[in-house]
Amino acid sequence: MQLAWSLLLGLWLPCCLAQTTPSNAATRTPTRTPTRTPTRTPSSLSTPSASVQSQTAQLKVRLSGYPRKHNEGRVELFHQGEWGTICDDDFSIHNANVLCRHLGFVSATGWTHSAKYGKGQGKIWLDNVQCNGGEKSIELCKSRGWGNSDCTHDEDAGVVCKDERIPGFVDSNVIETQADENKIEEVRLRPVVAMSRRKLPITEGVVEVRHRDGWAQICDLGWTIKNTHVVCGMLGFPHERKVNKNFYKLYLERQKNHFRIHSVACSGTEVHLAACPLEFSKANATSACRGGTAAVVSCMPGPLFMQSNGMKKKTRTSSNVRLKGGARVGEGRVEVLKDNEWGTVCDDRWNLQSASVVCRELGFGSAKEALTGGRMGQGMGPIYMNEVKCLGQEKSIWNCPFKNITSEDCQHVEDAAVRCNVPHMGLEDSIRLTGGRTRYEGRVELLRSDANGTQSWGLICGETWSTKEAMVVCRQLGLGYANQGVQETWYWDSSNVTEMILSGVKCTGREMSLSQCQHHKALSCQKAAVKFAAGVICSDTTSDLVLDAPLVQQTVYIEDRPLHMLYCAAEEDCLSKSAAKANWPYGHRRLLRFSSQIHNIGRADFKPKAGRHSWVWHACHGHYHSMDIFTHYDLMSANGSRVAEGHKASFCLEDSDCHEGVSKRYECANFGDQGITVGCWDLYRHDIDCQWIDITDVRPGNYILQIVINPNQEVSESDFTNNAMKCNCKYDGHRVWLHNCHIGDAFSEEAERRFEKYPGQLNNHIP
Repeated sequence: MQLAWSLLLGLWLPCCLAQTTPSNAATRTPTRTPTRTPTRTPSSLSTPSASVQSQTAQLKVRLSGYPRKHNEGRVELFHQGEWGTICDDDFSIHNANVLCRHLGFVSATGWTHSAKYGKGQGKIWLDNVQCNGGEKSIELCKSRGWGNSDCTHDEDAGVVCKDERIPGFVDSNVIETQADENKIEEVRLRPVVAMSRRKLPITEGVVEVRHRDGWAQICDLGWTIKNTHVVCGMLGFPHERKVNKNFYKLYLERQKNHFRIHSVACSGTEVHLAACPLEFSKANATSACRGGTAAVVSCMPGPLFMQSNGMKKKTRTSSNVRLKGGARVGEGRVEVLKDNEWGTVCDDRWNLQSASVVCRELGFGSAKEALTGGRMGQGMGPIYMNEVKCLGQEKSIWNCPFKNITSEDCQHVEDAAVRCNVPHMGLEDSIRLTGGRTRYEGRVELLRSDANGTQSWGLICGETWSTKEAMVVCRQLGLGYANQGVQETWYWDSSNVTEMILSGVKCTGREMSLSQCQHHKALSCQKAAVKFAAGVICSDTTSDLVLDAPLVQQTVYIEDRPLHMLYCAAEEDCLSKSAAKANWPYGHRRLLRFSSQIHNIGRADFKPKAGRHSWVWHACHGHYHSMDIFTHYDLMSANGSRVAEGHKASFCLEDSDCHEGVSKRYECANFGDQGITVGCWDLYRHDIDCQWIDITDVRPGNYILQIVINPNQEVSESDFTNNAMKCNCKYDGHRVWLHNCHIGDAFSEEAERRFEKYPGQLNNHIP
């Protein structure tokens, strides 16, 4: 019987193997000879299979090499756990377009050959790649197949992408750490004291690393304060504290520990524990820490995350560095203060060490990402630093070596930014969005506990709900910027939650969670039906409008304009109240005129909140108004009272001009779309109607001219603090002078106090 089975298997097995051999195995391209052929026929290239197409979203692409800008570089692909390059054989602009779109750029402007950005290392993953240009990923293009190449790294291909991002693209151009993240993916502190378990953030406990389906400990033999510094930074804490080892020793001796790491030797400047020299314990070595115990650390949170107000006052962050334009806590464009004026940092040689110094200086942990290319919006004003070279242990970015800037070195398209590690606060656990078409929108539901301690979800009254409240919700959920605050949500699918539990919510827009905003003590909601519950629409990108302050100062003048030329202006409420008592059409009004040039320096187009169907036609001037009030123009006295005011409806929001390489998208002619494209500006010349303040009733004296864009914050922006511009104004009854014109947040607090001796106000109601 054994002999019979052996004979049967001997005959059957080769037959089955022959039947399961892939049909294309015999047609594979043989190994090529050293003689190179410049082009290959499409029939000799492999076409991606369905299984490859299903994995498209998982392919990682990055740009590397030096010297380069953020939108160019050597192409590297992450395949089978290893980074590799693409050979330049048969490379074309179609290939470059596919790769640039994969990276979040709208298209490619060119490609490079012969390792222009330096030679790569490791595998050459693809060769003879031929794309049509419409593929979603380079692996869907024809090629010789993964790892099949006869090239050397002297032939590494590169791309140059158009410096314009695909709207809403999530991934950013990140300078990545070179640490092997596969060894240590996640680190946590496990609190031991019962009270500490209930408080967030967790600042002290046993250091544990994710291992398989559980957590493992690190042996504390040879553990140093430098190791603690790195762990605290990863978890969002800027500093470390001494820990009571005797207390933990008694506790840990009674615990069964599984030691994944035997020893750690950080230098203290690493941004991730995986970047430190590590010695891993051998498999099943339960006694791998003989003479020691599990490592324990204690971290000091930054002021923003401290629970004690007394500690917050004692611990202050730097007043010489700030982050602007970020959607989430701990991220933004890096700005530094010099001679009482804020400026930006150029991204040349910007890396995680320099970014970490900024993060810790501001009370966060180490840097999670160092971003380049104005990825958090472009600043205005000076650029102070270039080629910053921090070692990682500096107390301030000002202590790091850097080069001073000239206008030829850098532009604001190269502004550096950071994303910092921040402590886990659990803020997203008590709020959710339901009913929306995507996870970025929906009806807001809050988790509240009743008197019995029972948790049930509830709704928020939509009355008075605005963009400011929506900003806080989107930040709390980690969903970016608020695109819109919605007062009626009847068009979204309803859930089984129907009870209103909160009303009268009023936020400044800067809070970390809704719990920090004001609200009614007792529920008071006129429209308590579910369809009137508050909702939000969040977005990864948004606009940011800034006024050109020097242009206002350069173009100001006075005009005495006859009343018979001001009928349209009077109809649109662009004159002071006393004009109604004038002897029309005789006489004149004295007008303070100037030009306004409004730039969109954000990451998404600025578009009116109201749809085209609701725009108002003004026959007098022959145009549509897409916003009721787009700008406030005010003249204020030294005590803060308004002596003259003028509001400017958005006559027409359009792209007057754009930076090089940016195309206009909005034009008012023929009932066209209104808005301001990223990288463009809208110019309101001094000689158009309502581009003024009526100062007929103003006496000679010293005043402050204030202009506020998007004053009601009707349209979402990444930063509302730069929407106001102020100038010192001197009027002698015949002539006018403006000086010290500046954006509201361009100066230090001390300089701003010297500029005006009263708090600035952003509404324009005359008392």
